[in-house]
Amino acid sequence: MDSIIAIIKSIILGIVEGVTEFLPVSSTGHLIIFEQLMGFSGTHPNFVEMYTYVIQLGAILAVVILYWRKIKDTLVNFSPKKVGYEKSGFKFWLMIVIACIPGGVFGILFNDMADKYLFTPVVVAFTLFGGGIWMMYAESKFRNNNLSEDRELNVTVKQAIIIGLFQCLAIIPGMSRSASTIIGGWVSGLTTVVAAEFSFFLAIPVMVGMSFLKIMKMGGFSGLSSEELISLATGFIVSFVVALAVIKKFIAYLQKKPMKVFAIYRMIFAIVVLAAGIAGIFK
Repeated sequence: MDSIIAIIKSIILGIVEGVTEFLPVSSTGHLIIFEQLMGFSGTHPNFVEMYTYVIQLGAILAVVILYWRKIKDTLVNFSPKKVGYEKSGFKFWLMIVIACIPGGVFGILFNDMADKYLFTPVVVAFTLFGGGIWMMYAESKFRNNNLSEDRELNVTVKQAIIIGLFQCLAIIPGMSRSASTIIGGWVSGLTTVVAAEFSFFLAIPVMVGMSFLKIMKMGGFSGLSSEELISLATGFIVSFVVALAVIKKFIAYLQKKPMKVFAIYRMIFAIVVLAAGIAGIFK
């Protein structure tokens, strides 16, 4: 019975991850809250943290599958000599690398501190609420509603740096990497869809690298029980399948509608979390 309950919890968390990873609502914040609500735990001291990073890899795999044609095109047309610098895969991936640099520097400096002091429901609630207000302001001031034929290949060095700096805010749980990078795209002059898709591509090296580093730092999968390994596999598969559906719907939504609805949801959810905290639901 305990094994079945563990699998059910893993399925629920996989759904939460798949739904929230690429929406501007903070997947990490949601996982922190749902893990505590369900009493999700394991015998291995680092199991819960490891689970979080493993199921994020499932969501990232969904991006690779959905955007494989674009990824393949950048690799086939990688050489600037073949298609010109502006249309080359070299230029595209160079912008991704540049956008990764600020997050890498700030992550090395502050990630462990954030893990130690900020991964609590109260912090998540405040950052969800504040981030929601910030999203509405940024959308009203910076969003470019011109649905032109701009592509991720057209991102400039300046835009990549701005997006990379905004991504650093995601170190704070509840801020949302997706929201931060999309707003960074707005500020730098990108359309919403291009900003969102660039954010998806940026997530591939950022989250894969971070997840593997964290997992290796925790000693890999050695010492995990068979039940914990099954939970990891279940969460990975579920988050992958759910993210496949969510990414398509999210891009279609952004082409026609504002992100204000996500900001409102963040604020409502934050209030619910704070009320639950006051009621003593979180231990």
